[in-house]
Amino acid sequence: MEYFIQQFINGLTLGGVYALVALGYTMVYGIIALINFSHGEIFAAGGYMGVILLSYMTSKGLMATHPWFGLAFALILAMGYCAMLAMAVEKVAYKPLRQSSRLSVLLSALGMSIFLQNGLMLTQGVYDKAYPTEFTHGGFEAWGVRVSYMQIGIIGVTALLLFLLNALVFRTRIGKAMRATAQDKVMSALVGINSDRVISTTFAIGAALAAAAGIMVGMYYGSVRYDMGFVPGIKAFAAAVLGGIGNITGAMIGGFIIGMVEILAAAYIPHGGEYKDVFAFVILILVLYFMPTGIMGENVDDTRV
Repeated sequence: MEYFIQQFINGLTLGGVYALVALGYTMVYGIIALINFSHGEIFAAGGYMGVILLSYMTSKGLMATHPWFGLAFALILAMGYCAMLAMAVEKVAYKPLRQSSRLSVLLSALGMSIFLQNGLMLTQGVYDKAYPTEFTHGGFEAWGVRVSYMQIGIIGVTALLLFLLNALVFRTRIGKAMRATAQDKVMSALVGINSDRVISTTFAIGAALAAAAGIMVGMYYGSVRYDMGFVPGIKAFAAAVLGGIGNITGAMIGGFIIGMVEILAAAYIPHGGEYKDVFAFVILILVLYFMPTGIMGENVDDTRV
C-alpha cells in the first residue's frame, strides 16, 4: 500500500505538469480551432528562462537569503516572458493565416516549432543546463511514504494556477469574452468583442502556464535541454484530446490521468519504465477510436474555451 501511495504522489506531480501544458493546447483550439504545435517549445523556453534567472540570483546570494522570493520572482518573470513570446508567435505565424486552409496553418505551426527549437539550440547550446540545487533538496517521510518538498511545491503551484485560471475564465470580463469568442466569433464581434485581443490573450495565458510547468520540470529533474518540450508537448496534447480538445476541465482531468497512467504503468508493469513514453500514445489511440470527442466532449458550452 505504501508503494502505491508513493507512486500515486509521483503521478499527481507529473500529471499536474501535463495538465498545465495541456491547457495551452485546449484553450487555443477552443478559440481558433488550431493545434499549436510550437507550444512544447514555449514550455522549454520557460524552463530555460527559469534556469537563467535562478542561476543569476544564486550567484548574487539572493537564493540563500530569500529563496521563496527568488523562486516567485523567477516564476512570474518567466511566465511573462513566455506570454510575450507566444503573442509574438501568434502575430507572425498564425494571424496572417486565419482565413487560409487548415493545412497552411498546420504547416506554419510545425515550422514555428522547428524554428523555436533551433533557436533554443543556437542560443543555449546542445548540452543540458543544470538548475541550482540548493533549494530543491529535502522532504519528509510518513507511514513509509517519502514526499519531497519539491513535489509539494509542484502540486501546490499547479493547484493555485488551475484555480486562478478557472477564476479568470468564469469570473472576469476577459474570460466571458473568451467563452463568447469560442462559441461564435461573428456574434461576439457584433457585440463589440475584439477577437484579436482575445486570441492574443488566450495564447499568452496558455504560454504562461507552460512556462510555469517548464520551470517546475527543470527543478524537479535538475536540468533543461533545448528539445525537452517535444515529448511532454505531445503527451500534453494527448491529455487535451483525452479530456476533450477545447474543454478546459477536460484538459485538467486528462493531464492527471496521463500522468497517473504513466507512473503506475512504469511501476507495476514489468520493464514498464523502458516504455513509459508509449502509454500516453496508447491512451490517445484508444480515445480517438472509442471516444473521439474525449471524456468531457469537444464542445461543452459552459467550459469550452
